[in-house]
Amino acid sequence: MTRDSTNIQKLHHFVGGRKIDGNSGRFGDVFNPALGIVTKHAPLASKEEVEQAISVAQEAFPAWAATSAGRRAQVMFNFRDLIRSNMDRIAELVSSEHGKTLDDAKGSTTRGLEVVEFACGISQMLKGEYSANVAGGVDSWSTRQALGVCAGITPFNFPAMVPMWMFPMAIACGNTFVLKPSERDPSCPLFLAELLKEAGLPDGVFNVINGDKEAVDTLLTDDRVQAVSFVGSTTIGEYIYRTGTASNKRVQALCGAKNHMVVMPDADMDQVTDAVMGAAYGSAGERCMAISVVVSVGDEPADALIEKLVPRLDSLKVGPYTEGATEMGPVINPDAKAKIENYIGQGVEQGATLVRDGRGIVVEGSENGCFVGATVFDNVTTEMSIYTDEIFGPVLSIVRAESYEEALQMINDHEYGNGTAIFTRDGDTARDFSDRVQIGMVGVNVPIPVPMAFHSFGGWKRSLFGDHAIHGPEGVRFYTKLKTVTARWPSGIKEGAVFNFKAGGEH
Repeated sequence: MTRDSTNIQKLHHFVGGRKIDGNSGRFGDVFNPALGIVTKHAPLASKEEVEQAISVAQEAFPAWAATSAGRRAQVMFNFRDLIRSNMDRIAELVSSEHGKTLDDAKGSTTRGLEVVEFACGISQMLKGEYSANVAGGVDSWSTRQALGVCAGITPFNFPAMVPMWMFPMAIACGNTFVLKPSERDPSCPLFLAELLKEAGLPDGVFNVINGDKEAVDTLLTDDRVQAVSFVGSTTIGEYIYRTGTASNKRVQALCGAKNHMVVMPDADMDQVTDAVMGAAYGSAGERCMAISVVVSVGDEPADALIEKLVPRLDSLKVGPYTEGATEMGPVINPDAKAKIENYIGQGVEQGATLVRDGRGIVVEGSENGCFVGATVFDNVTTEMSIYTDEIFGPVLSIVRAESYEEALQMINDHEYGNGTAIFTRDGDTARDFSDRVQIGMVGVNVPIPVPMAFHSFGGWKRSLFGDHAIHGPEGVRFYTKLKTVTARWPSGIKEGAVFNFKAGGEH
């Protein structure tokens, strides 16, 4: 690792509508992963700094909650337009700190933008229900009201998209928000905060505080924070869920994954190969919806896939995002590279067949970059660590099952339940799979079944802690609380007072 402290940029927090320098004296390294060097330092907030951000959000809440839904939606419309006009800048910030290609950065930002556009319709989503004359002269109706201060804790792999899965919904619902982005690539969330201010969002409604465990624990235990959204690993997610709920908060924690793609003997293998290339190696495999396991039903699909896949991998252009021909960039930092390469070594030691080895790749001009090449294992078994664990890198395992039932059971037995896919031409098989598989998001001839913003995203089993999935209708329910009002007004009709419930429901 190379350091030149004279060229390292110091980042900041964004609280109360302005940039705030960190004063804890602690900083985290932000890499340019294509070069393998530290380019920025992110301040790691102290408990007191996080508490100050919460105080600012708490102070801003009453006025923002009282703002009409239409006005809140207008801010989201303005924000949407600003994201579109600044797409190149956002992609550059994402790619320079994460390493993914510019096209990938723009694509993921667009998926986040879809949630912003959904939030623009918040007036419709907040409509309650009304029942007239539920009893003699009595009406009843429901409303959904904002919670207060909400917090988001987001991962490094999608520094634009995942925060936008959270704060637009929370803010549109009338809450204020404190975002703790990944300290590995925080520049994009800080820029989004500036765009929100430009869009007309009042100061203090959206705040960004950089930090590590000290910041997370403060958000989880401060009584003023009403709800916490998290995306990241299962180990951390379970900790956040248990700690947050113990402090009487709502928590949605979207966690790890080991996504399987079942390939039936009748599948279109050209379509399967294209799907695997994008789903296994897009964003260098650093995404929770990556396909990391192909389950071949019989030997024929596995053999055909390897035959078609290997030439594609041999010609895959790995390099920095600054080169237009690059198809796969580096992983986030040297630690991630070392972890992924260690898993590849474990796969070899445990007896899997290494078809293509991504270790030791050298990119000309970026010799110190955090690159791992596309890797394929065949003959993987369910007890191997490359099968059981989420590697979070460009490593694909091919497992051979003797039957469809064995393939289905394999997926259902795995501890994760985030996403899955099946490739087949048979409608009966696809329907049975969709019904019986114990997974939250299912694709049929679609490799990465991420729902559109007007649906909700969430896995099952140890891929989700909490009762609510993220964005869409579930997001509205998570960021609001239900209130039901039953009212009776005096009328000109004279009635005696009734103090008990009568048969038939009349009061």
